[in-house]
Amino acid sequence: MKIYKQITQEMIQKDLRYLELLSHNFPTIAAASTEIINLEAILNLPKGTEHFLADLHGEYEAFQHVLRNASGAIKRKVNEIFGNTLREAEKKELCTLIYYPEQKLQLVKECENDLVDWYVITLNQLVKVCQNVSSKYTRSKVRKALPEEFSYIIQELLHESSMEPNKQAYINVIISTIIDTHRADDFIVAMCNLIQQLTIDSLHVLGDVFDRGPGPHIIMDTLLKYHNFDIQWGNHDILWMGAASGNNCCIANVIRLAMRYGNLSALEDGYGINLLPLATFAMETYAHDACSCFTPKIDKNSTSYNDKTIRLIAQMHKAISIIQFKLEAQTIQKRPEFKMEDRLLLHHINFEKGTITINGQEYMLQDTHFPTIDPKDPYKMTEEEKEIVQKLHFSFTHSEKLHKHMQCLFRYGCMYTVCNSNLLFHASMPLNEDGTLKEVDIMGRKYKGKSLLNRVGQLIRTAYFGDAENEEKDFACDYIWYLWCGKDSPAFDKSKMATFERYFLKEKETHTEIKGYYYMLRDREDICDMILDEFEVKGEHRHIINGHVPVKAVKGEKPIKANGKLMVIDGGFSKAYQPETGIAGYTLVYHSRGFQLVQHEPFTSTQKAIEEGQDIKSTTQIVELSTQRMMVKDTDKGRELRVQIEDLKKLLVAYRTGVIKERAY
Repeated sequence: MKIYKQITQEMIQKDLRYLELLSHNFPTIAAASTEIINLEAILNLPKGTEHFLADLHGEYEAFQHVLRNASGAIKRKVNEIFGNTLREAEKKELCTLIYYPEQKLQLVKECENDLVDWYVITLNQLVKVCQNVSSKYTRSKVRKALPEEFSYIIQELLHESSMEPNKQAYINVIISTIIDTHRADDFIVAMCNLIQQLTIDSLHVLGDVFDRGPGPHIIMDTLLKYHNFDIQWGNHDILWMGAASGNNCCIANVIRLAMRYGNLSALEDGYGINLLPLATFAMETYAHDACSCFTPKIDKNSTSYNDKTIRLIAQMHKAISIIQFKLEAQTIQKRPEFKMEDRLLLHHINFEKGTITINGQEYMLQDTHFPTIDPKDPYKMTEEEKEIVQKLHFSFTHSEKLHKHMQCLFRYGCMYTVCNSNLLFHASMPLNEDGTLKEVDIMGRKYKGKSLLNRVGQLIRTAYFGDAENEEKDFACDYIWYLWCGKDSPAFDKSKMATFERYFLKEKETHTEIKGYYYMLRDREDICDMILDEFEVKGEHRHIINGHVPVKAVKGEKPIKANGKLMVIDGGFSKAYQPETGIAGYTLVYHSRGFQLVQHEPFTSTQKAIEEGQDIKSTTQIVELSTQRMMVKDTDKGRELRVQIEDLKKLLVAYRTGVIKERAY
């Protein structure tokens, strides 16, 4: 009767067309009632755990390990379940098995004397862990996550208690039969993967999958198989999206960064980019050039490259850098609205003196060998350079693997996300000095705040998917490069990208890239509240979560800012940043009881993690705990379910009042 009072005939008539469509999915009173009961029950389950990572920069081993151990969540679960009933070494062994089941099983078989006994003990332990991590989900959701071949068996084990005498023998027979039929290994792998999946309900990647590290393609392959994730595009991701869209400036920057960090394998092996024409050109053009300013940043202990290869990379590095400066000049001259004339530097070089004049100050160049630059027309490409650009353009625009990964970024990514009272974006929100939102001109119209990020997201998609020979497509293809290094880009937001100065000038003051006002003002709670209001983020406990700028923990910088309103979780996943940050990245875990920030030490290797049980050393900091456990009804998903319940109640009234007839099955 309560439903009848709440829902009027006017409400039903207003939504009649939609309710008729809904009746196809729920054709009877019984079906609609059952779904209402199911959804109401889901609302009262604990909120699923969210996992936040940022600035992965190709460090696939550390990324995969953090994903497998859920930033220490699995280890905490194992400690909670087994406490003092297992020794620390045994708990470590169990955790390593859950993280790397296939590899750990091989090691166990080599040293275990009584394998059957080990199987029995381990399977019982895994069942207990799996029961714990699955307890916050409906049976239906758990069932959907199960591997098909073991679905029935796992369901039986998860939902039967070994504490009941009548069930003990039943469970023992299931486990012994799994072992007798030689299915224990496959079953253990399935259980471990299920534990990993159920521990984390959703993954948020706050940008910069690409550049610096050796395996961005491996990270993308991992994400393609992940059960639930989203990405907030970072400037390095946008750079690769621009390269895949055919922007030559982006292509040159992608290759230059690969050379700078010695990561040719990501391009050649990962994406099949043909670097041979560039290598041939570089060896010939810079045969007698030391290219010392372009020596790649390679780990001194690395055995990946010999001296001859390092020299070749340095030559290729210099060759693509000069090509990049020329290509960027063409775009800057084509697009005066970008206001980047200060980045046209080649014509300020005095080739006879070996100096350059910047802002009225003359500086000595550290490298003065420019065989491909015509002093009279310094931005003109040579015929060989044009040919190289054409070949590289073809490689990037025709790489099947690259486009598969870019389409993943487009499908699961955007400039920002609002989720459960948290505003996620990679880098910045352009602001004026007084803290107000900065208006940015794009194609003659002004945008700021939310509308700016929406418009930027549209242009990135237009650059990749837009129709050829279209004015907006042409602009978008140029603008995607601007987003990488333009001062009003929300993905960058600095005065300049001092690439030329870092290579050619020793004076550190010329390397300075002045950050936008957002980076100076984001410590203020009122500024964060203003931005959260702009994006209509509701809730008593709401936050901004960023990456992009590494938190220099070694110098005492804190990742929590603005009285807890803002969290910066770029702590240096990239090995190149770790000397500067002193750590190896932050991750954030948001479970039903609140936020936990996890600070990680550098990851040794997957091999040591498997063989020696070496986990990433992590320190967990409680950021915010709720007095009451957060349930599904308190989340964005809960709000969606409430709407569905309300619609189903209307359908129920429509059936019972005869407005809509029940359908036969």
